[in-house]
Amino acid sequence: MENYGTAPSSAEHPGIFRSEEMCLAQLFIQSEAAYNCVAELGELGLVQFRDLNPDVSAFQRKYVNEVRRCDEMERKLRYLEREIKKDQIPMLDTGENPDAPQPREMIDLEATFEKLENELREVNQNEETLKKNFSELTELKHILRKTQTFFEEAGTEGIAPPEAIHDTETLELTSVPTGTMFANFGFVAGVIQRERLPAFERLLWRACRGNVFLRQSDIDDVIQDAVTGESVNKTVFIIFFQGDQLKTKVKKICEGFRATLYPCPDTPQERREMSIGVMTRIEDLKTVLGQTQDHRHRVLVAASKNVRMWLTKVRKIKSIYHTLNLFNIDVTQKCLIAECWCPMAELDRIKMALKRGTEESGSQVPSILQRMETSEDPPTYHKSNKFTRGFQEIVDAYGMSTYREINPAPYTMITFPFLFAVMFGDMGHGTIMLLAGLFFILKEKQLEAARISDEIFTTFFNGRYVIFLMGAFSIYTGFIYNDLFSKSVNMFGSSWVNTYNYSSLHAMFDPQNGNEEKSWMIIPERGYLNDHGPYPFGVDPVWNLAESNKLTFLNSMKMKASVILGIAQMTFGIMLSLYNHRYFKSDLDIKFMFIPQMLFLASIFMYLCLQIIVKWLFFASTPSRVLGYDYPGSSCAPSLLIGLINMFMRKSGRETGFTGPQCYLNFWYPGQSFFEFIFLSVAVICVPVMLFAKPYLMWKEDQQRRGQGHAHLSVRADINGDDVEVVQHHDESAKQNGGGHGGHGGHGDGPLDMGDVMVYQAIHTIEFVLGCVSHTASYLRLWALSLAHAQLSDVLWTMVFRHAFGFSGYLGPFVTYALFFVFFFLSLGILVLMEGLSAFLHALRLHWVEFQSKFYGGQGYAFAPFSFEKILAEERAAEEQL
Repeated sequence: MENYGTAPSSAEHPGIFRSEEMCLAQLFIQSEAAYNCVAELGELGLVQFRDLNPDVSAFQRKYVNEVRRCDEMERKLRYLEREIKKDQIPMLDTGENPDAPQPREMIDLEATFEKLENELREVNQNEETLKKNFSELTELKHILRKTQTFFEEAGTEGIAPPEAIHDTETLELTSVPTGTMFANFGFVAGVIQRERLPAFERLLWRACRGNVFLRQSDIDDVIQDAVTGESVNKTVFIIFFQGDQLKTKVKKICEGFRATLYPCPDTPQERREMSIGVMTRIEDLKTVLGQTQDHRHRVLVAASKNVRMWLTKVRKIKSIYHTLNLFNIDVTQKCLIAECWCPMAELDRIKMALKRGTEESGSQVPSILQRMETSEDPPTYHKSNKFTRGFQEIVDAYGMSTYREINPAPYTMITFPFLFAVMFGDMGHGTIMLLAGLFFILKEKQLEAARISDEIFTTFFNGRYVIFLMGAFSIYTGFIYNDLFSKSVNMFGSSWVNTYNYSSLHAMFDPQNGNEEKSWMIIPERGYLNDHGPYPFGVDPVWNLAESNKLTFLNSMKMKASVILGIAQMTFGIMLSLYNHRYFKSDLDIKFMFIPQMLFLASIFMYLCLQIIVKWLFFASTPSRVLGYDYPGSSCAPSLLIGLINMFMRKSGRETGFTGPQCYLNFWYPGQSFFEFIFLSVAVICVPVMLFAKPYLMWKEDQQRRGQGHAHLSVRADINGDDVEVVQHHDESAKQNGGGHGGHGGHGDGPLDMGDVMVYQAIHTIEFVLGCVSHTASYLRLWALSLAHAQLSDVLWTMVFRHAFGFSGYLGPFVTYALFFVFFFLSLGILVLMEGLSAFLHALRLHWVEFQSKFYGGQGYAFAPFSFEKILAEERAAEEQL
């Protein structure tokens, strides 16, 4: 779309119809009041600050130390949060929004967090040490118990000779008769993880060449690892050997397999006494460990009540100092200077926030806000609420609107659900969608509090008002189509009657008389009740019974309605472009873009719509006199599509009136050939006007401006030197006559690039001319999707639920009950969800391409204010994704 330049400063169409009028302001804040003022602006959320130090790295800015302190506090709070979640303690989240703490409170918060972290780390370290000691004592208890059993047994087991593992690579233990042979042997005892035991045993055999004796026994209890906290299965082993060399090898192998060795006394009495001491220490450790865990739990429970509030405070402090780093400092080091975008309508609230911040800080010097003149494009800011937000996001997804251009969202609130409903029209399916949207609306507070992070659910919930309106409009179009789960409802009484009596119909379809079943037509002259008039609202229900020509009738109606709706929306889009041209004072666009576009569209496509409406109103199935000609019947109703082709081809030799074998191709109103020639000529003339008029006038204006510029040049020479100076004399009258279209296209600020202007204009002209044809054809998707939805619904009824009515007796209710649920869930999954998504995407395309391309630029950038609410919401969303 066009580059409109700087928007005027009037407040026309404020609020939702155009983006808010913005201004660039400069703030002068005393250093001692800066923190409080920024905090107040953060609570207000209406100011977007600019970075006045883009070339300064983040580590060289004034408040970098405060930001680091906030990062450290946030790290400590995240550590507390992890520990609280580890113990499955619920964190109190009241949803309250505390004010940003004062800078002096930051020291108290740091001290509190430091104390909590040190206490918790000390408790965790003590608990880990106690658990490690407890695990070691538990292992030692099992070692003493198992080794006592080993020594009390009359015999032991030795390691098998090498030939026993030559083939199978497994160890077979052989019996040794007495235990006295180990009197001169040394031994070591320990525990090893059970899954490492086979490899440990095999390596021990091979490294020691079978000169050691191994006994093992599994520990029945599951031992908890002190470091990881995981439960592991372990085995007690005792190894007998002779000599220091084997002892060294055995210990190295044990170390390699991470086996833990424990001292084990040689005599039974010493082992018994040591076992009693170990049991006593285990009981003492259990008591101390329980007290430590209770203390840790109390610390975490106390912290869980405040951790969410502390996180909110720290994040507010951090965001304030991060914003202060965007400011400049004057030479006196006493004042901070900031630049910001803010809405014009909110300047008073912003000034009041600055006043509150100054008063809270105790500063005697007030903060100053003054507007700045700038040629920069301001950001785009649309006010929205929970109802309009969904539609505004649909528009913004195509592109953020250019500053102060027409906002399509207010019109999308009606046209989007309506076009969706044209494709989705069904009273039953619309009711399901309406109830789903109504459920989300009525339960929105509970669902928001639940903080459900599922992406699909979030998408549906955020679009609850869009879904509600789509359901409501689908019910309306379902009434027009008279479609309820593919069935019609006879609410007002049909205008058609059966002209055949029962006896004649029975005789016609009686197989005994040799008559085969065939279709019979109700003749309109006899079957249609003219006195009764047409069906009051929507399609007559009798068409649901027509098998042979139902689709012919509905296709003709829906196709023509799609063309009318499409051209109406495109015309409305061009009308909205007029408001943009008038607002930006672009006279050239009004005269040589808007007017030719309207004439081009009216001379071809609006003329087609007028023909459709006239054909609906005047041409019936019965003979009559239409527009001065004798109309014999429906066989001579004019063919609009072929007539439009003949209009472009200027086909000659066509007759006038409704005579001849091809009467539907004749001219059907007086002067049709003349009017179509005028319409086609106007359409053809509009194309070069759109292509050349605006670039030519821009070039002519540029030449005049250059001529005026040269006329006011003079040369000033210095007679005492070699310097020559060219001086331009400014003429105010020349400035006032420099063009009335607001510098459109940027041609008022520099030399005009005629090549770029011509290419730009050619692209837009070709896009509009071809788009009128392709976009009109694109709106036929309304007819195609509506037909597909109706036929799928009919197929589902015929192939599934109708079979239930073929069962009688006791089986009938059960089959009906079962097939109803099948029919319902298939309708919900296929017709409501899948077809609804398809219709939604097609409606989205019609608005983005066919409608918004007529007036919407979408070349702006969004207003991103400094807002605590937005910052905290983003942080919460990031936490939930982890």
